[in-house]
Amino acid sequence: MSELERGRYLNLATFRRDGRAVETPVWFAESGGRLYAFSEGRAGKVKRLRNSPRARVAACDMRGRLRGAWQDASARVVSDPATVERAYASLRAKYGLQMRLADALSRLSGRYEKRAMLEITPARAASPD
Repeated sequence: MSELERGRYLNLATFRRDGRAVETPVWFAESGGRLYAFSEGRAGKVKRLRNSPRARVAACDMRGRLRGAWQDASARVVSDPATVERAYASLRAKYGLQMRLADALSRLSGRYEKRAMLEITPARAASPD
């Protein structure tokens, strides 16, 4: 298992139209070989991913300080209900009470339904010959 898969936080870099990266630490969970994270639906990272799937990821701490090497990735906003529910189930399994509390507070504030689910596919490192 890689540092990225073991970590509690993922630094997700999305790219502006001018090519500059914007890095954001996020919670994430793996399901079916892909990584999932959620965000407020109108957040900059969501807008950037709607324009381009280009991304990169690295393991990090809660403040975004890197704990591993950057990996190229592609990412997209998913809306398929089954995929979204599977992603939330993975996040709840990984973060337990923290995720349930975040969900409850988001529901109370009316932000839960405004979330966007992000599906991240890290590029696979080439295997040595």
